[in-house]
Amino acid sequence: MSKERFMEPEFKPVADHALMVGFADKISDAAHAKVIALDKALATEMPAGMIETVPALVNLLVSFDPVITDHGAIKAHVLRLLQGLKIERSHGVRRKIQVCYETPFSTDLNAVATATGLSTDAVINAHLAGDFHVLMYGFSPGYAYLSGVDTQIQVPRKKAAVRDVPAGSVVIAGPQCLITTLTMPTGWSIIGRSPNQIFTGDPNHPFLFDVGDRVTFERIDLMAFESLDQGVKNG
Repeated sequence: MSKERFMEPEFKPVADHALMVGFADKISDAAHAKVIALDKALATEMPAGMIETVPALVNLLVSFDPVITDHGAIKAHVLRLLQGLKIERSHGVRRKIQVCYETPFSTDLNAVATATGLSTDAVINAHLAGDFHVLMYGFSPGYAYLSGVDTQIQVPRKKAAVRDVPAGSVVIAGPQCLITTLTMPTGWSIIGRSPNQIFTGDPNHPFLFDVGDRVTFERIDLMAFESLDQGVKNG
C-alpha cells in the first residue's frame, strides 16, 4: 500500500444531486485503483448529505441530497480526501469461475481463433491465463465488466448483436470479459458458459462479485458443467 501523487481530477455536476469524479479518459488499472480508493474513503468518511457512490471504469459518481448539501461541498470533501488517499494495488477477493468451452456453449470460439490466427485451444489457454479484475457493474443486474483479456485474443464487438444469449455465457470484446446473468442480446464473442451462479440470493450481497475483486477461470468439460449446473438448479 502506498501514497500516490494525483493528477488534478475532473469534476462534473450531474443534475442537482450528483457529482462525477473522473481520473482518466481511458481505461487503466491506475485510474481504477484511484476510483476504488476514493470509494472506500467516502464510505469511511461520508460527507453530510451523501446518499451513495457508484464506482465505474475511471470515475466515481457521488449522489447526494440537494436539500442538505451541494456540488461545491461534495467537491471540497473529495479534494480533502484525495490529499492523503492510499492506493491499494491489490484489493478485493479472488474468485474462481468454472467455464465449459465446448459445443454448444462456444458459438464464437472458432471465429475468434480465425480472427486472431490462433488455434481454438490457444484461444482457450489465453483466456485461462488472464488475471481478471472486476471494474464495474452495468447494462443489466449482476453484469460485471472484467478487465484482463490477453492481447492475443482481443477482438472487436460484432457488427450486429445476437439475440437470446443464455445466462452464464462467457463473452469477450476488446480487453474486457463478461459473464451474462440473464438471457439477453450481445454483440460480444461467446467463447464458453459457466455453471456458477452470479446471483447469490442474499439481499445484502446480491451478486457474487464486488468491484475490485480478482477473477480467474477454470476449464471444465461438458460432463462437469452438466453436474454443476444441475446442482445449482437443485439448490
